[in-house]
Amino acid sequence: MNNEIMVAFVSVLGTILGSFGGILTSSKLTSYRLEKLEQKVDKHNNFAERMPVIEEQIKVINHRIDDLERENEI
Repeated sequence: MNNEIMVAFVSVLGTILGSFGGILTSSKLTSYRLEKLEQKVDKHNNFAERMPVIEEQIKVINHRIDDLERENEI
């Protein structure tokens, strides 16, 4: 086999392996970033679900404070 053909074959093989390695690495990085983004969205959604509960609790606390203030005025 001619040396030029052997060098070309090795070059093509190296290019193919390098390309697939880059694709795999890029895919893993994309998956990792998507997973982190999903975690942030879940955290935000949990917070958004709890806010109405906290707002209702604040209303109840404010009413109790008003009642206590009225009792102290008497």
